[in-house]
Amino acid sequence: MASFDFEMTDSYMYAALALHKAGKKIDEAGLTSVVKAAGVDVDTVKVKALASALSEINIDEALKSAATMAVAAAPAAAGPAAKAEEKPKVEEKKEEEALAGLASLFG
Repeated sequence: MASFDFEMTDSYMYAALALHKAGKKIDEAGLTSVVKAAGVDVDTVKVKALASALSEINIDEALKSAATMAVAAAPAAAGPAAKAEEKPKVEEKKEEEALAGLASLFG
């Protein structure tokens, strides 16, 4: 069974993002330097694969679309929370009705 080392893979992605943020070219040499500087053993196959894959991607556009998806997901996540807030109001009304019923007994 294949084993994936996500922490190791994340190191390469973070290296690519750091290079991009610094305005540097994302290539094998740059990725290798950043990953080594982070104290991670460099896997040249992963470096080559990532450099090749990212050469065809507009990273700015990818980051913008990822941010847009996160913002669009936020209101959808708020929907169930709003419904959860409505339930206590219904329970409060039931409690108020019960107290009103008790008050009518005494007065």
